[in-house]
Amino acid sequence: MKVIGKPIPKKDAMSVLTGKPVYCDDLAPKNCLIVKILRSPHAYAKIKSIDTTIAKRIPGIEAIYTYKDVPNSRFTLAGQTYPELSPYDRKILEDTVRYVGDEVAIVAGANEDCVDRALKMIKVEYEVLEPLLDFTKAIDNPIIVHDEDDYKTLCEIGNDVKRNICSSDESVVGNVDEVFKTCDVVLEREYHTKANAQAMMETMRAFSYIDTYGRLTIVSSTQIPFHVRRIVSTALEIPKSKINVVKPRIGGGFGAKQTACCEIFTAFVTWMTKKPSKIVYTREETFMASNSRHEMKLRVKMGAKKDGTIEAIDLYTLSNTGAYGEHGPTVVGLSGHKSLPIYNHVKASRFTNHVVYSNTMRAGAFRGYGATQGCFAIESCVNELADELGMDPCELRLKNIVHEGEVLSQYYGEYLNSCALDRCLKKAMEMIDYKNKPLRQDMGDFVRGIGVACTMQGSGIANVDIGTVEIKLQDDGFYTLSIGATDMGQGCDTVLAQIAAECLDCDVDNVVTSSVDTEHSPYDTGSYASATSYVTGQAVVKACTQLKEQILTEAKALFECEDVEFNGKEIYTLDHKKSMSLADFADYCFGGGKGKALIATASHVSPTSPPPFMVGIAEVDVDKLTGEIKVHDYVACVDCGTVINPNLARVQAEGGIGQGIGMALYEDITYDERGKMRNNSFFQYKVPTRIDVGNVRVEFESSYEDNGPFGVKSIGEVVINTPSPAIASAVAHATGVQVRTLPITPEKVLLKHED
Repeated sequence: MKVIGKPIPKKDAMSVLTGKPVYCDDLAPKNCLIVKILRSPHAYAKIKSIDTTIAKRIPGIEAIYTYKDVPNSRFTLAGQTYPELSPYDRKILEDTVRYVGDEVAIVAGANEDCVDRALKMIKVEYEVLEPLLDFTKAIDNPIIVHDEDDYKTLCEIGNDVKRNICSSDESVVGNVDEVFKTCDVVLEREYHTKANAQAMMETMRAFSYIDTYGRLTIVSSTQIPFHVRRIVSTALEIPKSKINVVKPRIGGGFGAKQTACCEIFTAFVTWMTKKPSKIVYTREETFMASNSRHEMKLRVKMGAKKDGTIEAIDLYTLSNTGAYGEHGPTVVGLSGHKSLPIYNHVKASRFTNHVVYSNTMRAGAFRGYGATQGCFAIESCVNELADELGMDPCELRLKNIVHEGEVLSQYYGEYLNSCALDRCLKKAMEMIDYKNKPLRQDMGDFVRGIGVACTMQGSGIANVDIGTVEIKLQDDGFYTLSIGATDMGQGCDTVLAQIAAECLDCDVDNVVTSSVDTEHSPYDTGSYASATSYVTGQAVVKACTQLKEQILTEAKALFECEDVEFNGKEIYTLDHKKSMSLADFADYCFGGGKGKALIATASHVSPTSPPPFMVGIAEVDVDKLTGEIKVHDYVACVDCGTVINPNLARVQAEGGIGQGIGMALYEDITYDERGKMRNNSFFQYKVPTRIDVGNVRVEFESSYEDNGPFGVKSIGEVVINTPSPAIASAVAHATGVQVRTLPITPEKVLLKHED
């Protein structure tokens, strides 16, 4: 292949590197109204009265809106394909606030100064209610987070809102209880993963204006432009035909921008005032009033024979969706369905779950989307089982892990068409010289330990996610590729252009991609669920195949010959009597009335979601005196099918591992007794620096996925999952302390605080 597998630079690399104005706030008109939100100081309260009289008198204030002024429709902010599995449990503004930071009023004014003054002058009288802050006590608690009568769900999700249950589910294979009776060793453990902030560089932001035709245009830093259009349509009670959403360059998302946190507010202000407006969340707002990873408690029961054969696994997940149910029903499923299939050979398995409401900030999407939490629990338990049996944790896995050609009973019965997990494990062992190192090594002032973990993810959502592309042959012989997928820094504009260039046998620079605009771009569900390269990439292959057929058909008519070929640069007859450059052919198509514009459009919905796999091995150092934990070396081997762009794939893996190390060792969102988030800035919420991440090395083991373009599977999310369980096991081998509640801190190690 000429382009696939080559380290092509990202198309926007120089624009970003040179600081060109390509981001949302750079593009906002100078005369935008400034929109800010008055937020609740209480975790749970009823609004008895709001007085905006004085605030409205402040010079420059354009409008102030309360719950009395907004539409009455309920909706979800979750960016998911309709009908969403997330419940319709919120309004633009409501007379009930359910967490500290919940929206109370919208203020729009000519500048920040007058808006900030107005926010202070709004008088709100609250009936403060006792909040439900401990999600482990949510089910059947007398405090009911959502007691409204117009709450609704569009799908059956096991919802029982009056019991604070957002959703519930069960998936059983075999007779778990009977198989446990035959096991030689049975472990029962509980693991606890905390809420984590996505911590992208660009905070939530959007601006909007009314276009020449009276339509509402929203420019948003979002992963889900087409879903934003639907969400705003539902919230504002206006038709989609009056809304256009534009996605500029995004300064990071990691799932946070799969929730439409801020767009509805600027859209509402502009629709009401007919003036351009913008909203830019502060870092504090992004921490405390956007969304985070779902906090989960996971109970694992695992049974095995003395020889290490794992016979049964029982997993129960309790997930905290916070004040609203965005992504709650879908995230929890991955905690089991993306962790249990790794051990597909078990005789029986059971996965049950509850997602519950609490009076904390709503949770949402975060890279890994529940698989990260499930991986920590299952892989930690496998590591503890290995220690219990006195077996090497890698050898235990080689004995039990899934292989190509199996049917995955806990992964919706999918047939595993491609899998290099065993080769990934062996490669990672070679990379770190595993067989020549003990699991624990005394280094004097510190102790070094080694831990391992395996994981899998998915590639889009089978039979749900859709990718659509349109490709045109332009005059002078270049192509324009219109996509609806969102490049949020991962490089999909470049990867999809590489796929097109391979199909059309041209240089990547000959394929021009553009930002998403819902009015002109073809429909795409968005950049999430690790879907883009696999799902939208296959749409690119289909469209390019159609376009190539159109080129040949038009060339046959032009040359009056059936035996015509196209090599990417030239069209010619097989007898070489007639030929024409692509540039001249394109000019012919556009001129003289003899040719026609050549445009191809294709969509793709995959019936399968083939899992990528990864193995991570961590080598950590623990200071004997202070308990400080440092990552000495981290190696990873990834099976993402065919690697389209090695450079982009490698930085995806390295970045995901860095985030996983943060989750394992540093990041922790906590609340005080009144429900206020303590970690609402980078002073309190610690993410690892490049120094903290340590030495990270990544390699790839290729497999070939027949259902993906050129054998592709996903890579975006799988790379974040292994650090937490691998590091936890490495610390346990070094110190004898198995920390089961993240993050793994020096205090927990020194105090032997396992839970």
